[in-house]
Amino acid sequence: MSYTSPKPKVVVTRYLGPDVMPMLEARHDLDVVVWPEDRVVDRDWLLKSISGASGVLVMLTEKVDKEFLDAAGPNLRVVSTMSVGYEHANLPEIARRGIRFGYTPDVLTAAVADLSVMLALMASRNAGEVVSLVQENKWPSVNWAPFGLCGPQLSTTGLSPKRTVGFLGFGRISQATLTRLIPFGITDCIYTSNPASPSTPSRDKNLAKQHGLNSLRRVDMDQLARESDVLFVLAPGGPSTRHLVDEEFLKQMKKSSVLVNTSRGTLVDSDALAKALKEKWIWGAGLDVVEGEPKISANHCLVKEPRCIVLPHVGSATLESRLGMATLAAQNLLAGIDGKPSLPAELDLEKNKL
Repeated sequence: MSYTSPKPKVVVTRYLGPDVMPMLEARHDLDVVVWPEDRVVDRDWLLKSISGASGVLVMLTEKVDKEFLDAAGPNLRVVSTMSVGYEHANLPEIARRGIRFGYTPDVLTAAVADLSVMLALMASRNAGEVVSLVQENKWPSVNWAPFGLCGPQLSTTGLSPKRTVGFLGFGRISQATLTRLIPFGITDCIYTSNPASPSTPSRDKNLAKQHGLNSLRRVDMDQLARESDVLFVLAPGGPSTRHLVDEEFLKQMKKSSVLVNTSRGTLVDSDALAKALKEKWIWGAGLDVVEGEPKISANHCLVKEPRCIVLPHVGSATLESRLGMATLAAQNLLAGIDGKPSLPAELDLEKNKL
């Protein structure tokens, strides 16, 4: 009697909605196992369910570590994460085992760029302070003053005709953010990149011409701090970029400047930023990410600062972006299961091999 192998199993750690789940449910050649609850998957359930799986689709909340990979076993061909970041995954261990890894870049670029501009406006115009006046019924008792509740203007004016926007990291999201800022009258752009990356004078010249900028320059960290009117932190996380924005950096910034971080919380030293705001080294800050998230309480040093806007990591939280991310994550999963030559969005793991 011949032996018939069971269907390849795929595990999905969250329900992906009525537009995406049919992509997986229609595959009758697969055994699709889905975490049934609308909350972060239980680790015990996950480790038990992925045993023997050929593919797993995870969120940022799931650690894809040695324990995870051991539990899955030798059948695992692909891990697909519904995120652009992959700090939750042990890439060297995944590479060592010959497992493919899909992620979801690009589809959230526009949403994060939109939010970056929103935070810059909120921080510069003291949104945290002024909204609380209304919500706490303090508006009736506010004494109007010629310069009361004022903040630095993002756009240029006749009296203030120059604006320099800075970027710590100058990839897709930074460039999309710059595009959105041009109608505000931004005149100059400066940025820093990974020191190991080559200079791109031709690209920079073309971007400056395209946007009608006076200049677009790659600078060092000190210049970035000193010259930026608004500084956007948009670089990858990890040990090499931890606390790039520290006390020394913040002390060099303009007193009227605004800091925005929509990338990874670890890039900014929270204690240093709280001190900078308290002692008015800079004007304000807008954060979608904070080191140690999501364990950020109302007593956190940054949450307590009136001129710091803190959001709970919602940069990609538009219906359109999340649908795009879920779709791409599912496509990556299926391409890996089917042994396609490449995934729609596959991380190159060669450099991560042990």
